[in-house]
This record gives sequence, structure tokens and C-alpha cells, in this order.
Amino acid sequence: MIITTTAGQRRRLLPVAAALAAGSLVLSACGGAADGDADAEVDMEEVGVGAMEDYDVGDTFVATEPVEFSLLYRDHPNYPLRNDWSFFEHLEEDHNVTLSAENAPLSDWEERRSLVIGAGDAPDFIPVVYPGDETQFISGGALLPVSDYLEHMPNFTQKVEDWGLEEDIDSLYQDDGKFYILPGLHESPQDQYSVAVRWDIWEELGYDEPETWDEFAEQLRGVKEAYPDMVPFSDRWQMDATLSFAAPNFGTQAGWGYSGAYWDEDAEEFTYTAAQDEYRDLLEYFHGLVDDGLMDSESLVQDDDQAIQKFASGQSAAIGGNDQEILSYRTSIEEVGEDDMEVRLIRVPAGPAGDIAPGGQTESGLVLSSSVAEQENFVALLQFIDWLYYSDEGLEFAKWGVEGETFEREGDERVLADSIDIHGLNPEGDEELSADYGFHNGVFMPAHGSTTDLVQSMLRDEVVEFRESMADKERTPVVPATPLDELEREQVSLTETALNDTVSTATAQFILGQRDLEDWDAFVSELEGQGMADYIDKHNEAYERAQQEIDGVEADMDQ
Repeated sequence: MIITTTAGQRRRLLPVAAALAAGSLVLSACGGAADGDADAEVDMEEVGVGAMEDYDVGDTFVATEPVEFSLLYRDHPNYPLRNDWSFFEHLEEDHNVTLSAENAPLSDWEERRSLVIGAGDAPDFIPVVYPGDETQFISGGALLPVSDYLEHMPNFTQKVEDWGLEEDIDSLYQDDGKFYILPGLHESPQDQYSVAVRWDIWEELGYDEPETWDEFAEQLRGVKEAYPDMVPFSDRWQMDATLSFAAPNFGTQAGWGYSGAYWDEDAEEFTYTAAQDEYRDLLEYFHGLVDDGLMDSESLVQDDDQAIQKFASGQSAAIGGNDQEILSYRTSIEEVGEDDMEVRLIRVPAGPAGDIAPGGQTESGLVLSSSVAEQENFVALLQFIDWLYYSDEGLEFAKWGVEGETFEREGDERVLADSIDIHGLNPEGDEELSADYGFHNGVFMPAHGSTTDLVQSMLRDEVVEFRESMADKERTPVVPATPLDELEREQVSLTETALNDTVSTATAQFILGQRDLEDWDAFVSELEGQGMADYIDKHNEAYERAQQEIDGVEADMDQ
């Protein structure tokens, strides 16, 4: 077993108070020139227009004079941008903030984002950026090193410390000793994906939720025997979701969660993921399902609609899903007139490595243009972002809207206004909280509430039960920072692309039986020929450089 989160885990980079207060000291020897100050000096007379003088945790941000901030807006077809949204009106009326949105369609989001940043035309801030996406833009100087300005973001720093997210933040640092992204923060892990099964069939056959992947295979075998015309498991998303949530239980990473550099916590070094015996074991398991007729061989190639229709029409009894897709499965079942089908998202089974789920409590966040540091309302922008994305008040505003307008309180619970619906919580409502009001919008609430209370406040009981059932799983450790310099990043990127292509092709071939698992050593040799060893060496060297710098900072702090 490779993954462990026990006492043998590597200490976090620095105590959070020091990590967030020592800022540019962290990792500075890895290629950057640190000035030794945590926070960059700002001249409030030059860049403090509109900023609150004593802004702190618990304060409502209200600009001292009207300010306008620009952003790149990811336009989602479920809630296309409208200038008359209540969200914008309340920001202007109650907080003295006008948001100017440059629109980018969801279908073209990543390309458009890259173009505006690369061209130096980025607006003030860009939401919906995942950690790692920002690294390609750092060397060009287009992004603000936000770690230099955390003294102006008290809600962010408090949540990092209170929720023990030091390692998550440590992993963001680059070779210049700074980080450039403000991630969405979660108070607790938020599990969403697992296998959705025909629970009516499971109950008919006397099955409980499977405790292990082997038990799940035996249950699929029983379904096949009872329903010989059915392929028990026909997956969607080309199996990327299923491989992703299954992999930790086999001691590896795969699918959407795949990363070539795998952190071996016991050895305190990186290894190449797809060359592991554990990765082979994962592929062997799913190949066994396909080979035994328990899993649809089209799972790796079919589009989502095909997989959903097979499930809804009774051609399959299991499919990858999440807490929202369960609803679409039920809708599809109703459309084909199969009212007696019951669907349930099962707890992710344990595997040979243990009962494990992905760790980490960050998700998509935002980056700022480096040009904002010279704008007269720079500090106000930092305070506003801290309030909207990280304060309890701002998070509730972004998710639920305004009390008395879009929701009311009934004791400790929030209840939508009679005319408003979201995700079927109030099916009688003829207006959508997101499409018609602009709240519950992924651009402005990347962590869906951040606090466990807010996250669960709009979840159905079955979703809360699923997440609670996952709460006792062991969590994979946060991957430590490997701050590569610019040349190393270019080299690693080229190698990584070639390696990933080989891994992707071979993964499908091994699962489908198009390539015999006896050919595993030859596959690993192919990876070696494409630079696997050098790829991993660079990650380990960057990690060691970072640790040496951290040890030096800690020694200085102890003196």
C-alpha cells in the first residue's frame, strides 16, 4: 500500500500563521528573489480608493465610495448572463460595487481565458480557475502573486487556519516563493461521485451496498444471472469518473484524478503513477468486469446519452453518477415509462489499498490580473473578493441571495421564496434562483457555500446521507508543492503530454482486453523511453529544493 495519512505523514510546510505571514520566504530559494516580507507594501493613498479602513472578519464589505471591477464571466447555458440580475443590483446598492462582466461562453471558456491572459488583456479578476491552471501564465507576469497581499484578506486566512487547510495552500506555491490563485475552500471534503445502481434490483436480490469492489463484482454477477439480457454495468464519461473515485482504493490515481507524478507518502518521494503495480491492479479489476460480461465494453467510447438511455431503459443496472445526475437518471426513467425503477448512489467501495477517498479541500477559485496592483481601488478589490468568496455573509449571499427577497429563515433553516426554485427544492416555483436572479452561480460561489452548513443547505436528504457515509473514509494526503522553474515546466510539459497520451491509450486497451496485461512490462518500457524517469526526477528535485528552503525558514523562526 502506498497511500497513508497516519502519523507518518510529512509535516506541513509551515505553521499556517507563519506560512501566511512569511509569504515570500516560503520556497524562495527555489528560484525567486524574496524580499523577506510576507506582504507587499501598498500605498493606501495610491491604491486605497474605496477600501474600508478597518475591514476584518465578520465585517460587511461596503466600499467607501463607488467602485467598479471587471471580470471574465463564464457564461453558462443554464444561467446566461443578465445585467438586470438581483445579484448585481444588490452589489451596487448595498456594497457600492459595480461588476463589469466580459462574457465568455462555456463552450469556449478555457481557450478564451488563455487568450485574454496571454495577450495581457485580462480583466481585474477571472473566476473558475482550478489550481494548476495558473502555472502556464506565471512566467509572463500576467497574474498577481496574491500571497503577497493576504493581510487584506482576513476571511481567507482565517478559514485556512480554522479548517486546517495549510497543506492545501502550501501546495500552491511556485518556484518564486509565491502563489497566484485563490482557491475555493471547503470546511470538509465534498464527495459527489460514485456508482448509481438500480436499487430495486439490489433489494430484489437481497443485496446491501457492497463494502468492497470485489463484492460489487459479485453483485454484478448476480444481476447478470437474474437478468441475462442485461449488461449489469454500462458506464459514462468514458469511465473517467469511475476510475477517478475507484483508484484511491487501489492505491493509485486514474481518470479525472490522474496525475503522472504520484506522491508516495511513505517514501516521501514521487513515483510515476501509471507504472505502479497498483495502477495495473486497477486496470486488471475493470478488465475482469469487461471480460466476464459484467461491464459494457462500450463504456470507454459511448457518449453520455447512450449510457443514460441504456440505464433508463433497463439495459443496464449500474452507471457512474453524482448527486445531481441521479435526478437526470430519474427523469430519463420517467420519460420511458419505467416508474418502478429506484436509483441509488452507493458508498464508494473499499479496495486492496484500503477504504480511501481523495483528500484535499480546495477547488476552482480565481486569479487576478497583475495590473490591478497599480489601480487606485486595488485594496478595495481585495477586500471585496475576500468578502464575496470567503466570508460567511458573502458566501450565503452568493448561494441563497437576500433574506426577505429570495429566501426566508425558518429556525436554523433557509427556505426559498414561494416563487423561486433551484434543483427541485421548490418545484412549485416558476422562477430560477440562478437564471432569473443570478445567485447560486458557479462564477461567484465556487465552493457552493464553503462551510459545511451552507454546502448542505440545498442538498437533498439522500445526498447528505451519501456524503455522511463517505465521511469515515481515509483521505489521500495533499500532494506537496513541486515548484518547477520556467525551463523545468516547459520540459515537463512536453514530456507529460507524450506520457499522458500513451497512458490514456494503454489504459483503454488493457481494460478492453485489446492489449494483454502480460504485456505490462513492455508498456512500462515505453514510458521509460518517453522520459518517465527524467519527468519524475524533476518533480523530486523540485520537492527537495522546497523542503530545504522550508527547513531553513523554520530554523530562522526558531532562533
